[in-house]
Amino acid sequence: MKIAIIICDRYKTCAGGKCFKAMQNREGAFDIYSKDEPLEVVGYTSCGGCPGGNIEYTPEEMIKNGVEAIHFATGMVVGYPPCPHIAYFKKFIEEKYKIKVVVGTHPIPQKYFTTHKNLETWQTKEWQDLIKPTLGNKDLRVKYN
Repeated sequence: MKIAIIICDRYKTCAGGKCFKAMQNREGAFDIYSKDEPLEVVGYTSCGGCPGGNIEYTPEEMIKNGVEAIHFATGMVVGYPPCPHIAYFKKFIEEKYKIKVVVGTHPIPQKYFTTHKNLETWQTKEWQDLIKPTLGNKDLRVKYN
């Protein structure tokens, strides 16, 4: 399975350590893949900064490289504030490019979960659906602090 990761431009210098650890361990949003199924990252880029200029064209290049699914990095939902365009980006890519988009990579770290819970960031059904792949349980979230 070939995947790509799109990260928030705020974190463009991120080395991807938590994402790659979660991919290796099939944790967070990567738990949808069997541990017996090899995963290969064939694309890694940022959204291009608000309002997401790279979202319009980078999926095409990723698909040319064999991408079968695109993951939005967990940083897009845990940042302060979380990406206000993420639901639209997902809808746009899936409609235009006919490829699966998964919101999230590594599990949400507990420290971010606690802050966003206190801020009531993710109270709507839309946000609950968006964070579901990376929510995990408290022990797993603590492991990614």
